[in-house]
Amino acid sequence: MSEPVKGPASYFPSIEKKYGRPIAQWQELIRASPLTGHMEIVGWLKSEYGLGHGHANALVAHTRAEDSTA
Repeated sequence: MSEPVKGPASYFPSIEKKYGRPIAQWQELIRASPLTGHMEIVGWLKSEYGLGHGHANALVAHTRAEDSTA
């Protein structure tokens, strides 16, 4: 039996269902953004794409964590 997904990735199924885009597309948008601050990007996702705060925060946190280990 696999471990349940924890942390920001636990939001991913509901993000995909609610907003109709795969996580990879959200990550491309985040990476292409000229903004650099975590909360700047969160605010941008909320205002431009209508994401809720928790969903936007999870996407940014996960993407930045991935990028810092790459």
